[in-house]
Amino acid sequence: MGAIRLGRISYVNMAPVFYRLAADVEQVQGVPTDLNRRLLDGEIDVAPISSIEYARNAERLRLLPRLCVGSEGAVDSIQLVSRKPLEQVRKVAVTPESATSVVLTKVLLPEAAHVRLGEEADATLLIGDAALKSAFEDPTPHHDLGRLWLERTGLPMVFAVWACPEPVPPGLAELEDALVASVRLARAEPETLAHEASERYGYPAGFLARYFEKLRYRFGPRERAGLLTFLELARDVGELDEVPELRFVREAVVA
Repeated sequence: MGAIRLGRISYVNMAPVFYRLAADVEQVQGVPTDLNRRLLDGEIDVAPISSIEYARNAERLRLLPRLCVGSEGAVDSIQLVSRKPLEQVRKVAVTPESATSVVLTKVLLPEAAHVRLGEEADATLLIGDAALKSAFEDPTPHHDLGRLWLERTGLPMVFAVWACPEPVPPGLAELEDALVASVRLARAEPETLAHEASERYGYPAGFLARYFEKLRYRFGPRERAGLLTFLELARDVGELDEVPELRFVREAVVA
């Protein structure tokens, strides 16, 4: 058995997870929708996958019980840029890079039609590093989807879960332990993390330190409740046939 093929979202939000990852893996980088496809096609063994894509393919996948990518409130890297007040937005240009954020936009703004990025629209959905850059440089009002979600539900928003297709590859429990340990070390050394990520991704270290504080990687009870609420609302707007049961690789060990 070779090294586990581990998907890595190509955005700066992965820096804490890969900060000091002590594991023999083959890293495969891509934007979220790219990793979703590769995981489902069997080209990678485990990856952070858009929450909505997990739900659409849950019968084929298992979840790592201790990791997600989420936020409780503002997340900074998922922004709706709009000159109009949100209640007047009727057309949103959406990014092809994210599945979850597009569905979240539909949940939060059910009246608005979606068009491709670059087409005429009242608002534009940006995610990842493009959203961070825009919030930094563009004075147009930015609406943070993590904050809007918290205001609506009172729960964290889970943008991605870590999943693998069945049969589960050997060594996955140890890999999850290593990923969790890397996040913990990143949390314990925030200045080093911010400086290293600044060198790699090009944002000011102080800006990244504040961004990393907003991200949540622990897949605890509140995160699971937030995920299930999102999936229920996605079903209600016609983006999901049914809300699946969350099936894990193994029962969560006490963190």
